[in-house]
Amino acid sequence: MHISDLLHRALRLEWLTPEEGVFLFENASTAELMHVGNALRKHHVPGKTVTWIIDRNSNTTNVCIANCKFCNFYRRPGHEESYITTIGEYKQKIEETFRFGGEQLLLQGGHHPDLGLRFYADLFRQLKSMYPNLKLHALGPPEIAHVAKLEGMSHYDVLKELQEAGLDSLPGAGAEILSDRVRRLISKGKCGGEEWLDVMRAAHKLRLTTSATMMFGHIETNLERMQHFAAMRQVQSEKPADAKGFLAFIPWPFQDEDTILKKIKRARNAVSGDEYVRMIAMSRIMLPNIVNIQASWLTVGKQVAQVCLHAGANDWGSIMIEENVVSAAGARFRFTADGIHLRAELATKYAIAHVDDTAAAVAPNGFRLTQRVECHNLILSGNQLVS
Repeated sequence: MHISDLLHRALRLEWLTPEEGVFLFENASTAELMHVGNALRKHHVPGKTVTWIIDRNSNTTNVCIANCKFCNFYRRPGHEESYITTIGEYKQKIEETFRFGGEQLLLQGGHHPDLGLRFYADLFRQLKSMYPNLKLHALGPPEIAHVAKLEGMSHYDVLKELQEAGLDSLPGAGAEILSDRVRRLISKGKCGGEEWLDVMRAAHKLRLTTSATMMFGHIETNLERMQHFAAMRQVQSEKPADAKGFLAFIPWPFQDEDTILKKIKRARNAVSGDEYVRMIAMSRIMLPNIVNIQASWLTVGKQVAQVCLHAGANDWGSIMIEENVVSAAGARFRFTADGIHLRAELATKYAIAHVDDTAAAVAPNGFRLTQRVECHNLILSGNQLVS
């Protein structure tokens, strides 16, 4: 294998094998990977517009029986700190989100043993009846698989009923690394890698827009990272022609603070800024059929995310009025809070990015910040982007 040959094939949008991806990742320079990642970004998303969104990541419950070794957020059933969010609490959260200028609620929880399809369908209908313009970007493949198991139903039928109840799009939560070897060690109680992909296949058949993710930098190998990419692009290639499928891919490094995975498996967050930039570029190279690549400023910080804009990323994700799960394991990067559509006194209550701060972060790179409305309003093709 030769680096130049592989990079030229990537520029032609050819699918590299996982083994070829490993060779590139381990042997090409960061400059080479960034150059090709940036060229591919320009192909998919011409111009220099960086998209973002105002939303909040709220949780239906913190009760979960999946026992993921990287999660500090969950509580076992009956724990004194366990909760199920009430309608009154949703109202307060949604109305604050609207006041900030947001329209979307990213709603996730855990594998609660007593919350089945009826609970979620009724919740979605009630929220939509109170807030018809609310966009519900909710649950994820592991939760869908969990509910399907509780109900003895197919993934498709569970998703169809939730869609009819108000589900607008499905996040790519719980992918981690799709290798079953890895999943047995870090998230044994969750669905396997193939079932995760099957849930997404069902969602795409229903024309539900989805996203794809990767949590890396723990116990996986470089080959397993590349196999993860290959599995994602295969599912994307199978979507119906009129479905959006995976609208974005979001990789982020494992956050290790106080996690069981760090204590027992001795896995540590050793991902450097350089490695993250290289993974953004590899995302572009290995995923030629996914248009949008998001840089995770929450886990790597504003400065590294800036560099990612030259390595293939075109989206900065959410301002995140609220985020509880990744933050519980040590992700604490924030922007300032004053001046984004509401009073300064809320600044100390939530970690909110100032629009001007976000714009200032991308401006030195020659990019322009453009707010998108919700998950399924990202760039779909290059000719829709204003240069």
